Amino acid sequence: MAIRGNLSEASLADVLQLLALGQKTGCLSVAREGSFGTVHFAGGRIVHAELVNRRDRLGDRLVRMGAITPDDLARVTAARAPQDDRELAHALLAPGLLARDALVSAYRTQVEEAVYHLFSWSLGSFTFEPEAEDATDTALVSMSADSLLLEGARRVDEWTQIALKVPSLDLIFELDGPRLAQRAVPLSATQERIRLFLDGTQDLNAVIERSGLGEFEVGKAVFDLLTAGYVQRVGRSAAQRVPPPESRVAEQRNLGIAFYRTGMLDEAQREFRRVLELREADGVSRFHLGLVQLRRGDWAGAYATFLRASQEPDAPAAVLHNLAFVCEQRGDLVAAAGFLDEATRRVVAPDPRIALSRATVALRLGDLAGVESALNEARTAWGARQPSAAWFHLAGLAAALGGDTARAAVVLEEGLTLHPHAAALHNNLAVVQERRGSYELAARTIEHALLEDANCAHLHKNLGDYLYRAQRYDEAFESFVRVVRLMPSHGPDVYLKLGNVHYRRGALDEAQAAWEQALALAPDNAIVRANLDAMRRATPSESVPVAPGDDALVGGAV
Repeated sequence: MAIRGNLSEASLADVLQLLALGQKTGCLSVAREGSFGTVHFAGGRIVHAELVNRRDRLGDRLVRMGAITPDDLARVTAARAPQDDRELAHALLAPGLLARDALVSAYRTQVEEAVYHLFSWSLGSFTFEPEAEDATDTALVSMSADSLLLEGARRVDEWTQIALKVPSLDLIFELDGPRLAQRAVPLSATQERIRLFLDGTQDLNAVIERSGLGEFEVGKAVFDLLTAGYVQRVGRSAAQRVPPPESRVAEQRNLGIAFYRTGMLDEAQREFRRVLELREADGVSRFHLGLVQLRRGDWAGAYATFLRASQEPDAPAAVLHNLAFVCEQRGDLVAAAGFLDEATRRVVAPDPRIALSRATVALRLGDLAGVESALNEARTAWGARQPSAAWFHLAGLAAALGGDTARAAVVLEEGLTLHPHAAALHNNLAVVQERRGSYELAARTIEHALLEDANCAHLHKNLGDYLYRAQRYDEAFESFVRVVRLMPSHGPDVYLKLGNVHYRRGALDEAQAAWEQALALAPDNAIVRANLDAMRRATPSESVPVAPGDDALVGGAV
């Protein structure tokens, strides 16, 4: 279960301690205006931490240390395209370009610095998403949160004092040479490391870059030098105050993608809109903005965004594919089919996902021949790989709608062999079995499906229908109650049968309420109206004839 909150109500230290004590495994995402970071846990221990748009990346650190050459780093990143420092660390280990101890030491420092930096945030929001997989075996580091909490708290307290004299990293400082020469106490190792860069021309950002040290280390060293009177502030970097446009675009885009990947959709949408304000033609940001709108169910917004993106001459097939999906959701199947055809023309190699979408649209249009053609195309595109559960779902539906229930059963059973946890396939197989007269087998299949997805209203409805036809009314009643709890507007048939069972039990008020709910969902339902009219006309000693009309309905596919 996800945990969400605000740093103004719960500090990062409290959150980390809670996750450590609970031995949680998952990703903690922390966001504030213009910044984003993650801390990954495995069994309550920190195994990775990352800051988006971090100045000092692991590769840069290793090059400055002399642990790897710039050319070797470029070759590894080009071949493996690592998404973060964790992936880069594993990629660098594979060819044996550097010693494991040196890499792990640099990586540990990188993780620690990221956590310490997050400690300085007092405003922002956090989200923890649990993960089933424990990455302890593959993690390069595994650190106790307690040790980081103590050091982080110390740094936060100390930085409060440092910030009084070093309030910004765009400040420029210069050493007082004569006074430094008269010192009685030697400089610390950190001060010796940065002294050459305190030349009156480079700001602290540049000092951090060139020294390979962290912000806290440089800030503390300069604070101590200022206190001792060995350096003086000479100005501020104009470049820091006005960042280059390309840097701003990349920063906002990277933040948006990071927010999107962790499900923080409001923040992601904000960053992508900022990018488009800076650069209206940024196709990557527009595409991701459309994905955000799609995930939020904003079909009108997603349609406008993807349509605008599709008008670019070099728009990739993914833009057309998503535009087609939006059109399908809006009920414009003809437009969806057209955009899918255009997406097919733009792909470099056959994409089974696009072919599967074409099969879906063809099925909704009633074009069974088109479904068959698209499904064959998708299976060919998969090659040696097995088709997805969605492929078997569509193939089974197409066969059943074409009247070939025997083939539908074979296809669905094959799909369940490859995808045994796909509840939709279990459900559809049960419907096919029911239509072939295998009622007991269908009931067992549905019960199996409910073990995979107990919160699927369609499955409870189909099981309830079977039990109702078998005159096992009490069991059917329980299934129908679960349906309306999960999906109150599922359909009038559920409320009709609930009313029928209530009536058989003598609960007339409950029966009337259920039938009235059914009528509200389907005002033209003659069976429900007849039941209500008969109840209103009946005297207390008379019985109401319960119409059996909907008893013959079979459950539909998920």
